[in-house]
Amino acid sequence: MILAEGNNILDFPPVPETHLLSLYQGNKRFLLNYVDALEKGGRFDAITLFYPDFEKMKSDFQSLFQIIVAAGGCVFNSKGELLVIYRRKSWDLPKGKIDEGETPQIAAVREVQEETGVLNLSVSYEITQTWHTYRQKKRILKHTYWYEMTTSDVNLIPQLEEDIEEARWVQPTAFLNNEAYQMYGNIRELVEACLKMR
Repeated sequence: MILAEGNNILDFPPVPETHLLSLYQGNKRFLLNYVDALEKGGRFDAITLFYPDFEKMKSDFQSLFQIIVAAGGCVFNSKGELLVIYRRKSWDLPKGKIDEGETPQIAAVREVQEETGVLNLSVSYEITQTWHTYRQKKRILKHTYWYEMTTSDVNLIPQLEEDIEEARWVQPTAFLNNEAYQMYGNIRELVEACLKMR
């Protein structure tokens, strides 16, 4: 789901048939219909909603969810390999909730260490921030801060109590191009963005 500021559909470039581009009507009840359409799969793999008052639309959207703030890392070792984890039938990057009193950067380092056992992390820069939704009794909107990190450590210990079955070093291009690595679209985009910035 993409939220954008705009007045008219002509303000946007053409999109593929699997991408819905629609004007938000100002009624937040209908926002859940769009979220459900993406969660259930089907005709659309992306939806862009636009509205002249972006802040109102964003506020309406966020009000439908419990917001969780998290942080994580796109971690590389001295060989240029990327640190990935396997959890709940999907490959991912290490991340987790920010504890009270923590900065996003400190939380990102802590979460990477806890989930993978890797030490000697050095934060290079903030890559981006992402938002994604999921359900756990309630609808959750997770806002995640992502940092590029490097380490000289290669030993990995997956955090089994967090359902992490495996932590692994991979060549980034192989990770992106091998169908055996099933991942969410936002993780693919994040890794691609991180590689462009290196």
